[in-house]
Amino acid sequence: MFRSLVSLSKRPFSSLSEQEILALAISSEEDDARIYRSYAAHLKTQYPQSARIFDDMAEVEQAHRNMLIEQHRARFGEVIPLIRREHVRGFYERKPDWLVKNLPLETIREEAERMEAQAIRFYDEAIKHVTDASTRKLLGDLAEAERGHEDVAAMLGDKHLPEDARAEEGETEKRQFLLTYVQPGLAGLMDGSVSTLAPIFAAAFATQDTWQTFLIGLSASVGAGISMGFTEAAHDDGKLSGRGSPLKRGLASGIMTTIGGLGHTLPYLISHFWTATAVAAVIVFLELWAIAFIQNRYMETPFLRAVFQVVLGGSLVLAAGILIGSG
Repeated sequence: MFRSLVSLSKRPFSSLSEQEILALAISSEEDDARIYRSYAAHLKTQYPQSARIFDDMAEVEQAHRNMLIEQHRARFGEVIPLIRREHVRGFYERKPDWLVKNLPLETIREEAERMEAQAIRFYDEAIKHVTDASTRKLLGDLAEAERGHEDVAAMLGDKHLPEDARAEEGETEKRQFLLTYVQPGLAGLMDGSVSTLAPIFAAAFATQDTWQTFLIGLSASVGAGISMGFTEAAHDDGKLSGRGSPLKRGLASGIMTTIGGLGHTLPYLISHFWTATAVAAVIVFLELWAIAFIQNRYMETPFLRAVFQVVLGGSLVLAAGILIGSG
């Protein structure tokens, strides 16, 4: 209902005068230039080559703005009506740059491509509502310029992103992914999988009650996830270490810790004790091997060493839980 009211408060594009269409084009080009400069400022530290591309694209948008202003000055004078995207019904919207700039580099590049495609659609539609020959020519020229932006981006990429620079930025992005998601997630998965083995299997063999075992495992898994998530988020804000957002790291660690514990807890929803325990034991085996694989795949730990550390350690914890519960 609220969205419908907001939509009704906007003007349809067909109701805009030629002066207002020019004013909308000017404000849109100004916004796009600001967005590209914001991307450049965000990327400057880690991806300086890509930052230069967005700086150059901002200059192109600024040039388009200046051309539109000259056309407005020639036809309508110095006073430009204040009309923006959000004032027009059905007009494309831009995501706030603070939402996009925290995304991976490739996602930012894709967002820039969408911006150019939306600008093309705007100019194509604007031409249909303009009768002045000089204005139609300018809008058509800008539409063609926007269509050529993909080529411009490619040329800028060749200029600013030679192969060695692309490889370097790729390695930087991979390293950031490992530090922000894989490393805390792996630590959480290991903690959740291994540290909950002893209490869950001790409770299972001590009570031989699958429901009670499930409740103990659920509480241990969720509690460990909350603890690990807060610990990861609180102990390092990422500014000096370069490990990225503490919120993202905390979520990765907390969620994976909980998943690690729930893996061998859920089988105890099965009412038959020995069936539930057998399924849980198989899942434990798969969890430990999965951890060893992740260590080898992403952390470049030699596979046999990863197996020895994780599988042997987990097996010892499992055996301890069974012995304590059976005592």
